[in-house]
Amino acid sequence: MENHVQLIGNLGMTPESKQINNTLRTSFSLATNTVYKDAEGSKKTMTDWHNVVAWGKLAQTMNEYLKKGDKVGIAGRLVTRSYEDTEGQKKYFTEVVAKDLLLLSKKPTDD
Repeated sequence: MENHVQLIGNLGMTPESKQINNTLRTSFSLATNTVYKDAEGSKKTMTDWHNVVAWGKLAQTMNEYLKKGDKVGIAGRLVTRSYEDTEGQKKYFTEVVAKDLLLLSKKPTDD
């Protein structure tokens, strides 16, 4: 059994980085789209948002090269974590812990 996910989408925000225990952590949101036809035959697009996190060297690469709107391919694993909110309610969230990155946006050219 393997926990593996692959996504291709666009960054919803410029990556945010911070040091945690002397290791760089970078995170951002990634939008993926599904196109389908509704009951009337009209084309519809549904957008899903994914939280992506990377650590170490990959985090550094993401921090240096990615910006909001870039198209990327991400491979990694899904992790679900929980925390207690200020009212004592247990909350859950799922994120993609990235292991590989594929840059799909065109490199900007100098004019």
